[in-house]
Order: sequence, then C-alpha cells, then structure tokens
Amino acid sequence: MTAHPDLRALWQAGVDAVSGETSVARALRVRPVPRPDLILAVGKAATAMARAACAEFPETPTLIVTKHGHAAGAPVQAQVIEAGHPVPDEASLRAGRALLDRVRACGGGSAHLLMLVSGGASALAEYPVDDMGLDALAARTRALLGSGADIATMNTVRRGLSRIKGGKLLAAFAGARVTTLAISDVEGDSLAVIGSGLGDAPDAPRFAFDARIVASNAIARQAVVAAGQAQGLHVARTAETLYDDITALAPRIAADLITGGPGLTVLGGEPTVILPDRPGRGGRNQALALLLAREIAGRSDLRILVAGTDGSDGPTDAAGAIVDGGTWDTSGDAALAAADAGTWLDARGALLRSGPTGTNVMDLLIAYRGG
Repeated sequence: MTAHPDLRALWQAGVDAVSGETSVARALRVRPVPRPDLILAVGKAATAMARAACAEFPETPTLIVTKHGHAAGAPVQAQVIEAGHPVPDEASLRAGRALLDRVRACGGGSAHLLMLVSGGASALAEYPVDDMGLDALAARTRALLGSGADIATMNTVRRGLSRIKGGKLLAAFAGARVTTLAISDVEGDSLAVIGSGLGDAPDAPRFAFDARIVASNAIARQAVVAAGQAQGLHVARTAETLYDDITALAPRIAADLITGGPGLTVLGGEPTVILPDRPGRGGRNQALALLLAREIAGRSDLRILVAGTDGSDGPTDAAGAIVDGGTWDTSGDAALAAADAGTWLDARGALLRSGPTGTNVMDLLIAYRGG
C-alpha cells in the first residue's frame, strides 16, 4: 500500500482557515465597523461568529440562533436559541419570530445592526407565510432535500414561503445602518442565497448597507493546498466542481484521479442526491465516498476524503468518510440502494467524525494518489 498523507489533518487545516471566530475577527480587524446596537448571529457557525463579534463589542445585546448541539462556548451576553436542521422544528419558528421582534425593536434612527449569517440559517429560523404551519413546512423541506435540487433552487422556494427571508427581515429595520458578515455555503457566494437571503437587504433599503463574505470554500481549499505544500506534496488540481448528482460525480472524479497523475487533488462544492422515501443513515458526502470506494476498488495508490466543513453530513453525527482501494466490497451496493451509506461505512471504521466545527463553507473532497 502506498504511503499517504494524513487527509484528515489537511481537511482540518481547511476548516480552521474559515472558522467563524477567525473569519469574523479578521473581517473586523481589516475593516472595522461602528459599535452595533444589536448583534444577530444565525446559522451553524453562529456561535463561533458571535464569539468574535462579542469580543470586539462586549456590551452589545446579542441573539444567537444555531443548530441543536452547536451552542457550546456562546458569549455570556448572548441569548441562544437552538433549532432544527436540516428540517425546521418548533424552535425554528420561535427563532424566526425572535429575530423579527429584535429587528423591529432596534429601530432608533441612528441604530446599527450587525448581522452574522452562515449556512443552515434557512432551516434554523423561519416565520412562514400565514397559511403554512410547521407540519407543512417540514414536509416541504423534506421533499426539497430528497429531490436532488441544488441549494440555489431550494432557497428560492424557501424565500417564497417565508416572511423573513429574501430581504424581508431587514425590511423591518428602521435604523441607520446594517452590516452583514456572511460565511458562504453556496456556489457563487451570493448573499441572496446564503440562508435564503436572511442577511440580505430589501430592494431600495432605507438604511446604509454593507455586506461582506468573510469565509468561503475557495479560502478553505487554499488552506488545504498550503498545508499540503508545506509537507512537500505536489498539488495536482484544485477546483470548485462538486456541483452535480453524486452518481454522476463519482465516476468522473475517479477517472480524473486515475488519469491525472500523482499528487493531491482538492475539490469543493455541494453535490446533490436523490433520496428514496425511507432513506437509511448517511448524507451526500458519505454516499459519494462509498460510490468512490467502488470506483477505486483494488487500487493501492488512492485515498479519498469527502466531508462537510460544518462537521455534519445530512442528519448524522459524521462529517463524511475516508475511503481507499480496500474499503469496498459488493455488500455496499445494497447500502447505496437504501441510502444507508453511513451504516455501511461506520461498520468499517471509515466515517470521519469531528463534531461541530464553527463554520460551513460547503464540502471538501481531498484525494491523494501516490507516485
């Protein structure tokens, strides 16, 4: 078996470079903002982002809305609401109302609102249109998640179902200034798509608006490349191309790895997956990893990591998986058909578990082919 670098350590270098705390602290240092009257942090990285903002502005009232289990280390001044992801729950509705109430109350003529937005916000905070209850909203979300639609398409639908997304939350702000700092988990880094536009301004806003992308998949990939080069590894390729169904991506990626020569390959993006009515355990990264294991079965020169930078892949406790030419056997076909890649990979010790990472810049695929 060819010796391989520690792919998990390379993945961690990418994650660390885009952590919410690091990214917000850097943004506020490079381009300071006036002291805000209110800080709202929403998303999987909300707690980490809020730590940096609250360190800079320790007396500013703060509300954090994040995923269940992602509130550890929250600043003492912050109120925290933990809510459901990827499917909204009752806490998500409570969070949506709380955000709108806070924005309306921060309406003094000179008020400054600091919005910190990261991926996951679409499910974590919602105030649905009048005729939609939680059950209908959750069912619609599950259908979207299993449809194979990309994030831009899903968030277009979500904006239409919401009274706070697509600039509608900030339309309720009557103050003077809004600053939005966002960690991008979408292709193209569009503020209108991140969190379904929760931190975006309405058309013709009445306030001064400054928006910045403070972390992205490109920054994470650059950090992985730098970490690999520091170890003397040749970088064969880096690109943001993981934008297709996993069944189409797997053979294409494997072919590129096999024909592209030795070295490190770093890819980013967010694949899609079509799920059966009763999926098993796993997420898109675990399923893609298992498909790739089948493609490279028997090879001693390839090792591949596929993992979400947020530390969670679908509704599981794993970020993804690490596979090589010895991972696959034909029982994996049944696991793929049942959308149960997570169970199969876990039984073989292939899952990557990191816990919450404090960021969310889509997924990373890191592969190494020996010489």
